[in-house]
Amino acid sequence: SRSIDSIELNTQPLYCSMMVSSCVHGVVVAILTTFCVVTDALQLPTTECSRRSVIPEILLSAAGLLGAPTIVSAQMEAEKVDISAFNAARSGTTTSSVAATAVRSGKIRSSIIPSLDPPPLLPIRGGRKGKATIQIPRVGYSLYKTAPELVPRCTALALRAGVRHFDVASLYGSNKEFAAPLKMYLGNGLKGLDKLYKEEKDELLEILDATSVAGEKHAIETIRFGSRSISPTIDGSAGGRQRREGLFISHKISNSEQSTDPVSVRRSVKRAIAELGVSYLDMVSIHSPLTDKDRRLTTYQALLELRDGGFVKSVSVCNYGVGPLEEIARLVGDNVEDYPAMNQLELSPFNQHSDVVNWCNDRGVAVGCSAWSKLSGVDGPAEEWAVLSDLAKTKGVTKAQLL
Repeated sequence: SRSIDSIELNTQPLYCSMMVSSCVHGVVVAILTTFCVVTDALQLPTTECSRRSVIPEILLSAAGLLGAPTIVSAQMEAEKVDISAFNAARSGTTTSSVAATAVRSGKIRSSIIPSLDPPPLLPIRGGRKGKATIQIPRVGYSLYKTAPELVPRCTALALRAGVRHFDVASLYGSNKEFAAPLKMYLGNGLKGLDKLYKEEKDELLEILDATSVAGEKHAIETIRFGSRSISPTIDGSAGGRQRREGLFISHKISNSEQSTDPVSVRRSVKRAIAELGVSYLDMVSIHSPLTDKDRRLTTYQALLELRDGGFVKSVSVCNYGVGPLEEIARLVGDNVEDYPAMNQLELSPFNQHSDVVNWCNDRGVAVGCSAWSKLSGVDGPAEEWAVLSDLAKTKGVTKAQLL
């Protein structure tokens, strides 16, 4: 915990990455971890298997693409979830936000839905005045710590695998590099990225294609829960608008961009939109609460104004503890539509942040679960790593795959 302005943040300054590296016959592929509700379970193989066979299976499991959605309805009923509001959100209706619907019925619906095999899209609050429901793909690819010269290749590989949620940030310093393959994709679909695939090994491309197909299959299988396919199928310029609507681009503003001048904040976001070559962003988040109360709240209010002006679809925060979340609650008062759409932070066996998760759950704030930080270093807490090692050994997987 850190104390800033006498506010207990209850979380360390964690800079989010959803990127896991996996070696496929000498080719390092940037593959993704999962944006998910915190109670989603990761299904892992229970028998010994070869490295060649386990990689696709682990990728599909981590992306929530394996397993049958047979228990979701029963679990929802057990949690007394407002099923009608939930199904309306999943189907992409935009008549009201999830939170607004809950308030009119006299309660705030739980934002964390227990499920072993969730649909690929999670409904969150967004749109003008926060009165719409937008959908965020649960699997996201982050450019955190990706060398700028590798960004075009990594982005092209992620798109080939069916990823449609990209996490960019001012701190990553690679918006312009990300914009190049993005423009190719929006202009002509995956065919527009052909030149970036020429030097890739056929085996790698086959794995990525199989992952994409499995994702589409899973989306179709879960459509009865109100989800929809997240990968546009039309190549060529005619499908440009559909492809953009199928993408979810999330941007984070840095501490230095937080300001007590709302004009400065709005300019920073509009500059990022211009760098990325798009007309709007699906989500803009405050990357860290480690500034001061005045800058945090002025920045948040400026982002809400951008949302209401149509420049961004949703406003979120990252690495926020209960203290700064309560600041926002006091700022917005009864306007629950203006609560953050999401709070993205590390959640792992090492850092469970139960108080933050409970706060978000009680107020309809989705939780972006990132297990990245324990994969980016060699060492960890000795006792806990030993437990993970034993569990991984019984499953026939690595500690990284288990997390």
